[in-house]
Amino acid sequence: MEEERAEEKKPEENKEILGKVDDAKKSVGNLKDELNSLNKEKESWFAKKDEYAKQIAEKIAEIKVLKRERDEFTAKVKGLKEERNKLNEVIRGRITEIKKINEQKKKIMVQYKITKDPAQIARQIDSLEMSIETEAFSFDKEKKVMKLINQLRKDYEGAKKLSSVWENSNVLSKEIDALKAQVEELHRKIQELAGESQKRHERMLEISKEVDEIKKQEEGAYEKFFEYKKKFSTVNSNLKSTLMEISQSRRKLESIKGAEQKERKRKDSEVLKEKEEAVEEKIKKGKKLTTQDLLVFQKLESEKKEPEKGF
Repeated sequence: MEEERAEEKKPEENKEILGKVDDAKKSVGNLKDELNSLNKEKESWFAKKDEYAKQIAEKIAEIKVLKRERDEFTAKVKGLKEERNKLNEVIRGRITEIKKINEQKKKIMVQYKITKDPAQIARQIDSLEMSIETEAFSFDKEKKVMKLINQLRKDYEGAKKLSSVWENSNVLSKEIDALKAQVEELHRKIQELAGESQKRHERMLEISKEVDEIKKQEEGAYEKFFEYKKKFSTVNSNLKSTLMEISQSRRKLESIKGAEQKERKRKDSEVLKEKEEAVEEKIKKGKKLTTQDLLVFQKLESEKKEPEKGF
């Protein structure tokens, strides 16, 4: 009775295992689809992370170029400022000199009662003499002009004492003007170069902010990549586990099938043994053998010749 109950349970067990295998196969299909979807998402976020990293590298390379240019402009500005400072020192020296000359000029002008520049007096004399030669003056007017010329000549003789001092003053004044013009030109160049340096610096700050923003995006992309990587790993583990379950179920079915085949063979052997004994009993008693009996006898002989197959 127990054997019969066991035999009844086997088909049910096989059916249950086959049902589990079918369910597992469906689950494998779903898991593979999910795995492919997760892999696409994972690789998509990884590609985005790589793209952000590339953008950051390009921005940093641009910052390096701008920094080098800024530093070059700053160095030029520094050099020009030093040159300007030297010129300003020279100008201050020349101003000190011209102040001393002007003091000397004032003393001479007071001492000799000079009110005009000798060069100016000489030009005035030349102009008056030219007018006498080229213009038709009346006798009285010409007399007055000649009197003025004579007075100017006396003034010129007195102003000669001041001419070298005045000339030195004029030379220094012109030199100071020229130096100031150089300083103005240097200042213009300094402003221009400083402006270019500042542009580079401001652009560097802008790009640095851009890099910070891209880094945030890169971190976000990496977090997403890591999130989908974890999901991918979980689903992949589930897939492996499900495939292992299928493999185990198949092995179990094969084991049951092998056991069933052994059991069938055992039963067939028992039945055949009984029939053999019955045939032998007939032979002993001299009874006539039926066709069925002969078939049983042939089958026994055939099984004796064939080696037993294992399962």
